[in-house]
Amino acid sequence: YGKNTIKFLRLHREGKKHFVKEVEVCTHLRLTSAHEYLDGNNSFVIPTDTIKNIVLVLAKKHGIPTLEQFAIDICKHFMTTFCQVAYVKTYVQEVPWRRQYQNGVPHIHSFICAPEGIRFCEAEQCRNGPLVVYAGIKDLKLMKTTQSGFEGFYKNEHTTLPERKDRILCGELFCKWLYGECKDFDFDCIWNKARECILEAFSGPPDCGEYSPSYQKTVNSIQMSILSKVPEVQVIEVVLNNTFYSVVDMTNLGLTNDKEVLVPVETPYGSCACTLGRKKFLEA
Repeated sequence: YGKNTIKFLRLHREGKKHFVKEVEVCTHLRLTSAHEYLDGNNSFVIPTDTIKNIVLVLAKKHGIPTLEQFAIDICKHFMTTFCQVAYVKTYVQEVPWRRQYQNGVPHIHSFICAPEGIRFCEAEQCRNGPLVVYAGIKDLKLMKTTQSGFEGFYKNEHTTLPERKDRILCGELFCKWLYGECKDFDFDCIWNKARECILEAFSGPPDCGEYSPSYQKTVNSIQMSILSKVPEVQVIEVVLNNTFYSVVDMTNLGLTNDKEVLVPVETPYGSCACTLGRKKFLEA
C-alpha cells in the first residue's frame, strides 16, 4: 500500500538566482505482517498521509539534488525509521521545467516547460537486501522523415501491407534502465548521456542520417548504443509505440502529392519492445 501522485515544487535560492524541481512521487510499502488485511489490526500501518508528509519533509530538509538521490533518500528513511517495513519502492518523475534565456542570457527566476521527454526513476529495497535503482525517460516523441523502410517481411493471404523503401519513422519512446551497484554516480550526467545515445541511435549522423530497416532494429540500436557508451547501465528496456503516416490522395483535386501532405494513422498503432542486458550481470 502507499501514496500515489504526491506532487510538489521544490524551490532553491542562491542569492537572486532561483532553481526549481517539480516532481510527482509515488511511494509504496510492504510491512512485515499482514494483520491489517487479515485481522483489521492497524497497529503497524503507517498512514498514507504520513507517507506524503515524510516525502515533503525530506524534500525540505535535503532538497532534490537528483531524482535518483531523492528516491534513494526516501527508501533509506523508511528502512531505517520503521522496523515494520519489509520493502519500500519509490517512483519519481520530473516536470520538464527549463530556465528561460533572453538573447542568450539565462534568466535568474523565469522558466519554461519544455516537454522533450519526461525523466523518471525508481528505487526499491527489501530489508537486508540491496538497494536497486532504475532510471529512464518516457513520452519522448521522435521522428525522422526518411532513411527508414520496411521490406522483406513475412507474407501470406492476409498480408496487404506494401513494402516500403522510404517512409517516415515516428514513435513515442519509453526507455528504462537498471544500474548496478550504486556508488558515487553522477546521475544527471549519466541520464543526459543516455538521452544523447537515444537521439544519436535513432537519427544517425546529422548530415546524412542512418537507414533503419525496422522499428525493431532501431530499438536494438538504441539499447546497444547505451550499453556500449554508458558502463553504469546493466539492463535496459525500450518500448517504441509507432505512429504511421498515410499519404493523402489528391488526384481528385488535380494535384500530385509526392509524400508532402500526410495524415497520422492514430489507431491501431504498432509497438516494439525489447529488454537487453549485460551477460555477466544477468548471469550473476
